[in-house]
Amino acid sequence: MPEQNEMSETVRELSGVAETLLIPLYVRAVESQRPDALLKDENAVALLEAWKESFARIEALKLDEGDRVALVLRNRELDRRARTFMAHHRKAVVVHIGCGLDARFERVDDGEIEWFDLDLPEVLAMRKEFVGGEGPRHHLLASSVFDQGWLDIVAAHRPLPMLFLAEGVLMYFEEAQVRSLVRSLLECFPGAELVFDAFSPFLVRMNNRRMRGTEISARYHWGLKRAKNIETWGPGISLLEEWFLFRRPEPRLGHYRWVRYVPLLAKAIGIFHYRLGQEPA
Repeated sequence: MPEQNEMSETVRELSGVAETLLIPLYVRAVESQRPDALLKDENAVALLEAWKESFARIEALKLDEGDRVALVLRNRELDRRARTFMAHHRKAVVVHIGCGLDARFERVDDGEIEWFDLDLPEVLAMRKEFVGGEGPRHHLLASSVFDQGWLDIVAAHRPLPMLFLAEGVLMYFEEAQVRSLVRSLLECFPGAELVFDAFSPFLVRMNNRRMRGTEISARYHWGLKRAKNIETWGPGISLLEEWFLFRRPEPRLGHYRWVRYVPLLAKAIGIFHYRLGQEPA
């Protein structure tokens, strides 16, 4: 592993959307050190210690217990959906969009899945250096999610069932960009499934206000008002399920447990599962 000063310098150079990978990494590291941890990520703990100075910008967000638990629950739910998909499709492909330094493949691998981790080149360079590289069924796609090249690479695996996962990513883009991505997936992979998390427009505004005065430069741009709205973005898009974080009974959500009784907030953070059209006959 590189020297600590080299590592910290690499992290300091992150900016924009790439910089946001530090937030879930920090949360997983903090959570992993609890005796009652909801998940364990020892690699995140090691990186938190090595990059202590660089995480000061995340600590400035003043994430409380409820904030951290909310992110952990989101992480676990995306894991669960990946496992469920693999249980129904023994030979399939999963693409983790905006993977950051999350070791989701190692957590959910069933020994058969063909897995792609997709992120910006600078992020995947860090991933190779500090987390690990590719394997026989684990591939890295160094690309913007809006570039055509990675779609062509994944398309080589058709007609295997496809699942696309995006966690903590799409809210950083404009709605037109998100719509363009969904339509590209629909056209290239009819019948595929898409799972992503999204904030309500109200929470987008509130979180952007919270980030003012911090060193985090990225801002949220897109909020999802109604899950059914995505169905209008292309023929055959259908909502399979929606899951709302603040409706979970997890005691450690603390004061956030009362949010379920406030209509404006109860659906502020959700995970949405769609089928993108029908598989060709």
